[in-house]
Amino acid sequence: MKKKLSLMLCLCFMVLAMTACGTDPKSVDYFGMSYSDIQDNMEQTVSALVSFSDEDIQSGAEYYDSNGMAAFAHLLTSWGETVPDLGSYQGLGELTVTKAQKTVTADQVLHFSDRDVVVSYVYEYNYETESPELTDASADFVYSLGEKMEKAGMNTLMGMGTVFVVLILISLIISCFKVIPYLQNKKANAGAKKEVADPVVDQIEQREEAASLTDDLELVAVISAAIAAAEGTSADGFVVRSIHRR
Repeated sequence: MKKKLSLMLCLCFMVLAMTACGTDPKSVDYFGMSYSDIQDNMEQTVSALVSFSDEDIQSGAEYYDSNGMAAFAHLLTSWGETVPDLGSYQGLGELTVTKAQKTVTADQVLHFSDRDVVVSYVYEYNYETESPELTDASADFVYSLGEKMEKAGMNTLMGMGTVFVVLILISLIISCFKVIPYLQNKKANAGAKKEVADPVVDQIEQREEAASLTDDLELVAVISAAIAAAEGTSADGFVVRSIHRR
């Protein structure tokens, strides 16, 4: 029993030791590139970047962009955005190379007097050429833990604020549903009142027309009698064509 326990403990220690050691990145094959190859590329890139002026950065980005080399154009553009806050160049920092499936990422830290920056290369394996291909390159600040926490907090607040704004808008829209039936009922009631009032208006108009016709007949009779008396004849032969009121 004691031998079994000691054997199990030895196996556990061996597993922990192997896990702690890990794989040396300098001995890994990065799709035909070695660690030293990537390191040399980074050193050449850094030496070129720190020597560029603002005009060189702008013209270089335009040149690479017009020639379809988006990775280098992105690198120069992002480098131009970080340069004003860096200060004087102090030297190279740590180089980290990671390999995940068909992607290799190289991060080279650069030390400056005011703030450090990291230059990143992303390689992807090209099945047609059977070799790694640079797909992206960029430069960004090295953020401290406090800055990362602050940035994460701001993102959280913005996300929560967006959610609350959307919820408020939804609640306002739902509250408007109570007003819509009221407006519909009001419109329906107005239409019903109009339909009820229309027969009354028709009756009034008919009465006015009848009264007007009666007045005209009486006027014709009076005029006919006056003319007949003046002429000494009967009014039976008179015909009134029209009456013009003034």
